[in-house]
Amino acid sequence: MMVLRPFEENDAALLEKWLYAPHVAKWYRHPDHWLAEIRGRHNEFGFITHFIAVADGVPIGFCQHYDAHFAREHEIWNDEPEISQTEGEIYSIDYLIGDPEFLGKGYGKEIVRLLCEEAAGIGAKRIIVDPEKDNLASNRALEANGFAHNGNHYVKDLRNKM
Repeated sequence: MMVLRPFEENDAALLEKWLYAPHVAKWYRHPDHWLAEIRGRHNEFGFITHFIAVADGVPIGFCQHYDAHFAREHEIWNDEPEISQTEGEIYSIDYLIGDPEFLGKGYGKEIVRLLCEEAAGIGAKRIIVDPEKDNLASNRALEANGFAHNGNHYVKDLRNKM
């Protein structure tokens, strides 16, 4: 069984280990930026909700969701007014499986599903994600959860039945 539990202070060392693992570092090229967000999660990055993905009691990954409006100074879609100027409706997610033993077993798909439920539960109407084009596993996890690529990003409308 998979659950997302809130990120705790002692999870920072585990996240740092995961960010430097070769299978994660390939996609998360600037681990220092991710760690700075974690350090700033009670102030500058307080708009981000961080989680640890736990499978059968074992921490296997990290994920987060956030209102895209509040990330407009930090994200690539800051020049798209519909996304960055609409507060409380459009969210984004990030996710990784840090423990390589859990790769290729469907856990990424489940993390995305749970993140979508979390975001929908706080009022998100759409989720927008911009994974690397070559990250096929991530793209498949999104598609398996009903995301569609619109030419720029993966998007899921949460107003439809999940």
